[in-house]
Amino acid sequence: MIDWLKKGGEVAVYDATNSTRQRRQLIVEFLVDYRTFFVESDCSDPEVIEANIREVKLSSPDYINTDAELAIEDFRRRIRNYEMQYETLEVEHDRDLSFMKICNLGEKFLVNRVQGHVQSRAVYYLMNIHVLPRTIYLARHGETNMNIDGRIGGDDSLSINGQYFERALAKFVKDQKLDDLRIWTSLMKRTIQTVASIDVPKEHWKALNEIDAGACEGLTYDEIKIKFPEEYALREVDKYYYRYPGGESYQDLVARIEPVIMELESQKNVMVICHQAVARCLLAYFLDKGRDDLPYLEVPLHTVIKLTPFAYGCKIESIPLNVTAVNTHHPKPAGLTPLSPEERRIRRKTSSGGGHTAGLLREFSVDPQDTVFDNP
Repeated sequence: MIDWLKKGGEVAVYDATNSTRQRRQLIVEFLVDYRTFFVESDCSDPEVIEANIREVKLSSPDYINTDAELAIEDFRRRIRNYEMQYETLEVEHDRDLSFMKICNLGEKFLVNRVQGHVQSRAVYYLMNIHVLPRTIYLARHGETNMNIDGRIGGDDSLSINGQYFERALAKFVKDQKLDDLRIWTSLMKRTIQTVASIDVPKEHWKALNEIDAGACEGLTYDEIKIKFPEEYALREVDKYYYRYPGGESYQDLVARIEPVIMELESQKNVMVICHQAVARCLLAYFLDKGRDDLPYLEVPLHTVIKLTPFAYGCKIESIPLNVTAVNTHHPKPAGLTPLSPEERRIRRKTSSGGGHTAGLLREFSVDPQDTVFDNP
């Protein structure tokens, strides 16, 4: 891990018990050149412990292909062993450490000596997540006439097929019978029109608006290639970091939707009706996709993507609603070689500007000295 940090790694997560103060002090001394931040999850409620074992620990890599009852008994034995020696984090004894203590999965939090951007963002994130069962439904708006014409951006209304999708989506939601469902859309007409017939609470987020194509808004890709040939070429080789003239990059978009992701982590059942680039960012977060894959994730029109997060991943199910729509997906160019960091720095100096700090999607702009430790 230290070798990785020395070679340019930014944030290291050391997933270990670190059960005594002596052991935690050894870690601090060993990592004297790095910032350390301990995270402790302390469960004392028997009902919380039992639910956590059954809903979380059985999905652990430790228990793959293990009988459920044997796995449960083994984990209870682990807990008993830890109870005999574990020394919990306390301000009285550990005031000099940077740490966060989570009690009974969010019933109470104790935060001490938070230092730097990454530690503060980790606290914010951990205070919002929960492990309760939930479903996130993700879909793009219904087809528009601009989609049919191959034009990007804009604020167009639904096409005839888009209106058919709106009705099909309303029936789909009714068939799911989710009493606590909430719907989020962008502020753009096509997303609001898509959920017009669905009678559930709705929220409209500016953060969910489609990526801003700047000077290229309303153009087809062929028109961009003719009118802005250099911009077209730059985007082809560096789609994640490329920023439209006067517009946004995918990196900017990731930073913009961070509040949406945080709020999603704290909700129960939510349906998000958004746009292609936004949906890619949300999918990449829940499916743990990197920046090289994110801009090329396929999110077809008139399809509902059902996401069911669990402790060690996220189940995905694609549900086409059988309404005809154009295909707006542009696959990754064959043989594409990503730009090196040096090539990207040179390009940024000569193009339309530098990049925002990306957000939660594994794109933190961080101090290389930040290190995070997990105390389960």
